[in-house]
Order: sequence, then C-alpha cells, then structure tokens
Amino acid sequence: MTQRKFLVLFRSQPGPTSMKEPSPEQMQQMFAAFNAWKDKYKDDILDMGSSLKPDGKVWRASGVTEGPFVEAKEVVGGFMIVGAKDFDGAMRIAVEGPAGMAPGASLEIRELASH
Repeated sequence: MTQRKFLVLFRSQPGPTSMKEPSPEQMQQMFAAFNAWKDKYKDDILDMGSSLKPDGKVWRASGVTEGPFVEAKEVVGGFMIVGAKDFDGAMRIAVEGPAGMAPGASLEIRELASH
C-alpha cells in the first residue's frame, strides 16, 4: 500500500509558561531523544517543516489584521508532513516526537487531499 501524506500542526496554549529552562544535561537528553525519533522515522517524515514565528497577518474580505492573535485559545507553532498508510500511523509518528510531549501541546493531523 502506498503512503498517504498527512499534515501535522503543532499547537500550544498562548501565554507565559511555568516551565523552567532545562539544564545542559536535560538539553542533551532532549536532543538525543529528538535525533533517535528522527532517525526512527526518517523514511516517513517527508518534510520536517519548521516552527512558526509568533507574528503574522490574517486576510479577510473586510481587510488585513495584524497578529499575534490574542483571541486564539491555541496557537499553531509549527508543522511537518509525514507519510503513513493511515491516520493511526501518522498519529504514532507525531505523538512519539518531542512536540507531542511538551506540556499543553496538542497535535492536529490532517490528510492531504491528492490531486
């Protein structure tokens, strides 16, 4: 079966975080876990994507609005595209990654329509 493509949106709660900065040892552990996850799914992560800057613009027929969008309950902080045979496979790839482990994080997974 061929892989289907899924967009993974990384969401978080806006506002200050109560987490303290990780120690150098914790940072090394986080990078090691990230690299292990990335290596495990190297054939399935089609586009690693990127984090998004906090500012932006919204276009509406009534005009353009400047960001950040303080009325949002969740903020899209980044994205990636993965290949999997189904939603469960895409979910497994996304949830095992570091973004799925962040406090207050949520992941939105959407299949890309094929043309």
